[in-house]
Amino acid sequence: MHTVRRVAVIAGHRIPFARSDGPYATASNQDMLTAALNGLAERTGLAGGGAPAEGRATVGEFAAGAVLKHARDFNLARETVLGSVLDPTTPAYDIQQACGTGLQAVFAVAAKIALGVIDSGIAGGADTTSDAPLGVNDELRRTLLAARRAKTLGGRARALAGLRPRHVVPDMPRNAEPRTGLSMGEHAAVTAAQWGITRAAQDELAAASHRNLAAAYDRGFFAPLVSPYRGLDRDQNLRPDSTREKLARLKPVYGGPGGTMTAGNSTPLTDGAAVVLLGSEEWAAARGLTPLAYLTAYETAAVDFVSDRPDADGLLMAPAYAVPRMLERAGLGLGDFDFYEIHEAFASQVLATLAAWEDKAFCADRLRLAGPLGTIDRARLNVAGSSLATGHPFAATGARIVGTLAQLLAERGSPGRGLISICAAGGQGVTAVLERP
Repeated sequence: MHTVRRVAVIAGHRIPFARSDGPYATASNQDMLTAALNGLAERTGLAGGGAPAEGRATVGEFAAGAVLKHARDFNLARETVLGSVLDPTTPAYDIQQACGTGLQAVFAVAAKIALGVIDSGIAGGADTTSDAPLGVNDELRRTLLAARRAKTLGGRARALAGLRPRHVVPDMPRNAEPRTGLSMGEHAAVTAAQWGITRAAQDELAAASHRNLAAAYDRGFFAPLVSPYRGLDRDQNLRPDSTREKLARLKPVYGGPGGTMTAGNSTPLTDGAAVVLLGSEEWAAARGLTPLAYLTAYETAAVDFVSDRPDADGLLMAPAYAVPRMLERAGLGLGDFDFYEIHEAFASQVLATLAAWEDKAFCADRLRLAGPLGTIDRARLNVAGSSLATGHPFAATGARIVGTLAQLLAERGSPGRGLISICAAGGQGVTAVLERP
């Protein structure tokens, strides 16, 4: 019978995130993920591999994914390993849960370490919106398949004779939920209206994200976490001079003319990659590596955002359910944290989640709590910036946040605890707790 082991977060690493169609326009998911993986391997002494010790690869496995994938991204994680400085005998596999991909990859690796299946592993993700996959028009695909199935030259000719100019129009990726036809931003605008989230509050949250990220870069916080790539040494979306007053001048992009959501308080399309190294305490000690923090709890949840009920939960509200379940199981309260890392898909979504936890009726009716879950100390929220400032390459965000939070806890030095909350497409949410004893 195996004893469940503590899982250490040993190191995080990423490349700077770039705005879509910017410096990484020609970089593939594999290119970016390889750069992030190589940087981590070189900083932790895993580069070069060599002969596996006792028949084991340098690390137990590599789990990663991408939300937007080309056909060439088949077996993305394994191909990334083979193109990296990591030992080529390292097993790898793909994983995907929309914006929760990176954090779910962390969970997958951590569970195996906890159970003693592996001693170490790397988790992460990458996404490019610059090099988005364009599909073949469905009618063209059906015609070509019909021609392939034909047994005679005449049969193939008859199938191909049905081709029309409209068939060459590519199938473009759609920024919409398949079940509703609404984009994530449109869904978030509905939630913002339901919860009465003001424009001023959203702009202040966005400005704070930029201020905090700029300050963190300036004091060298990201030196161990970020390596230059293709001419960038900081996240391209960062606007150090952002203020609520400047953001207030922007026009709404969701919710109509009277909407509160703008390009400034919503995340832009972004390219990038991030990874994190996990391991047992024994594995880390044997290699002279010092754990930054420990993964002590995690949870996933989903909501029925497609329901016709007028009080149906919003697309991005699943973390409002995941966090209380996780806290109950861990014996913690919402106020028991030194840091809160809440993914900023939209400022309105962060504020709606916080409002839900403070709302007595929501907590009683939906969470079955005797009172509000609680209020967080805003001074502890996203203290090194988050997605509104860094950008949000979908599958990379989870690993970025884990690396950032672990570094914050290590920098603090004394015992501490941090909460991670990430909303995801499809009405899903993934959450976690990191602690430093």
